[in-house]
Amino acid sequence: MSADASAARTLREEPPAVPAATPGPLTGDPAALGLPCFVAGSVSLGLALVGVVPATAIGAALPIILTATSIGLFLATIWSASLGQTAVASVFGIFGGFWLSYAVLVIGLTHNWFGVAPASAQAAQELFLVAWLVVMVMLTLAMLRLPLAFTAVFFLVDIALLLVFLGVNQTSTGLLKAAGYVVLVFAAIGVYLYFNTATIATGGRPVPLGRPVLHD
Repeated sequence: MSADASAARTLREEPPAVPAATPGPLTGDPAALGLPCFVAGSVSLGLALVGVVPATAIGAALPIILTATSIGLFLATIWSASLGQTAVASVFGIFGGFWLSYAVLVIGLTHNWFGVAPASAQAAQELFLVAWLVVMVMLTLAMLRLPLAFTAVFFLVDIALLLVFLGVNQTSTGLLKAAGYVVLVFAAIGVYLYFNTATIATGGRPVPLGRPVLHD
């Protein structure tokens, strides 16, 4: 048998090797972007609520919330969804919607975008807070299979929203300030979660995040 015939027979019997997939840009951990953006918005809002800026300047947090936090969380949502990370995309998308709608609420009420009379501004804020409290409690209960650190963040977000609602409803600066401290606490947990993400990304071992409340 000639060399050419032997080579042809080998090609017929052995299919050509599939070329290796070219690495694409949609890899990695979206939390590396989402968590810092979440922390930035939380710290700015928490500091505003505890009184670092006057009550009349509560909008001081909006430049961070409207841009870095909202845009960053939506980008992290798209990144997560492209990787098929449904739960992560849900979390980042919900928080992105919360922060963006909060910024629109404050700016809209301040500039009378929605035709809400000043006398009804409190009711508009209460409606906003109740709607998002329902969503965040839903998120907390639905994500109990995540590590405990995530559940702690969601739970503290629920508490903060409840305190802000009560503060607005009762016109209580004390309750609003308490909400601000809770916001700073869950921002601190967000920092811890980011260190876990960054440690893994740089070749280190993950930090303890706690056992999930629900586990199979």
